Amino acid sequence: MELKPVYPFEPISTSIPPKGHNWVAQIKWDGVRVLLYFDGNEAKLFNRRMNERTIQYPEFLGLSSFCKADSVILDGEMIAFDQNKPSFHEIMKRDSLKQSQKIKQSSVQIPVTYMIFDVLFYNGDWVTDRPLQYRQALLQNIIIPQNNLQLLQNYDDGAALFELMKQYQMEGVIFKDLQSTYRMNGKDARWRKMKVMKDLIAVVGGVTFRHNIVNSLLLGIYTNEGDLIYIGHAGTGKLTQKDWASITEYIKEIQITDRPFINEPERSKDAIWVKPELTVKVEYLELTSSGVMRHPSIQAVVQLDRSGCTVDQLKGQ
Repeated sequence: MELKPVYPFEPISTSIPPKGHNWVAQIKWDGVRVLLYFDGNEAKLFNRRMNERTIQYPEFLGLSSFCKADSVILDGEMIAFDQNKPSFHEIMKRDSLKQSQKIKQSSVQIPVTYMIFDVLFYNGDWVTDRPLQYRQALLQNIIIPQNNLQLLQNYDDGAALFELMKQYQMEGVIFKDLQSTYRMNGKDARWRKMKVMKDLIAVVGGVTFRHNIVNSLLLGIYTNEGDLIYIGHAGTGKLTQKDWASITEYIKEIQITDRPFINEPERSKDAIWVKPELTVKVEYLELTSSGVMRHPSIQAVVQLDRSGCTVDQLKGQ
């Protein structure tokens, strides 16, 4: 049976932990959502936008070492660490690779861990209509934990877990109803996410320079009408000097004369305008009343079609 990729169940945003004995909390790792598909013959990996990632994570293709199943679809998150802390910047170094030699080298240089939290399909049958409690018990029976592959742990006290995530500056917490079935291609309130910091994927519409190197990105997102609106600038975060040098070289190829934003950025006087092609993940505290991010921090350059960088990301934040 051919297992075709699906869009996974997504949580909605919340600012208040849900109450009730049917709710459990899990750590929200700052990684990349990846589903593993095994049809009995070969394994393939796809991210949540159904883009294949099989070659990027070759260490998870030998299922017999960690999964007791004839066929299966697993849902989880690939994470990488930077000084014992999950880092989106680090995992993107692996996720963006395409050359086999570099992937082989990075498997040693940037080890990743697959945090599994759900199962959609098992031994020829879909289990998406079964409650989460059943699916988690199934995972306990079929997954053999490894150093680089673990089952996500449940916690009863979500509020306490969130405070711990704040203390360690982690991404946040996911709340799940133990009776929830798995909703493919959608999201609803049976899964909820509560983030320490908000984040979004933004498009670069302009840059500023210091000593001939780009030192700040002017960022925007698209309205439902297709207009690019400016939401702030960022020059701090997890990008290295090498990253900034690469951005500087790329910017030379996409400079334009006209401002791509429909509103006036605060740094227009010093800005160099660029075609809105480059996309980055940005963390921020909140949006001001004027629609500008407070304390934005660039987490990584990401490969995402700009059509996905819309105001819809702000819903529920």
